[in-house]
Amino acid sequence: QVQLVESGGGLVQAGGFLNLSCTVSGRTFSRYAMGWFRRAPGKERESVAAINYSSGITYYGDSLKGRFTISRDNAKNTVYLQMNSLRPEDTAVYYCAMGRYGSGSLNQDDYNYWGQGTQVTVST
Repeated sequence: QVQLVESGGGLVQAGGFLNLSCTVSGRTFSRYAMGWFRRAPGKERESVAAINYSSGITYYGDSLKGRFTISRDNAKNTVYLQMNSLRPEDTAVYYCAMGRYGSGSLNQDDYNYWGQGTQVTVST
């Protein structure tokens, strides 16, 4: 059984930072791309960032590159999302997902395992 467990969410003031983690079990982590996605209240789920199986290539959603950084540690079966200069519009439930393939993608259809999500709230 594949499990993805996110952690690191919380309440932060605008301009602050948070580091999210997602640890995977039940599948060979190092073979697959990983992604972060988010769903804000009343909005569709959107792509945040993705990383290929070997950490060689990363992808970012529109306007997020420069503030957010995705990384992974294959020895720890964990993917990270470092979020800096947070804004109230970054408030959302953040989900990590494991890809169907090794190559990274911001296409949600390319991911077949999902975590439960972690809430990130950015106050003004």
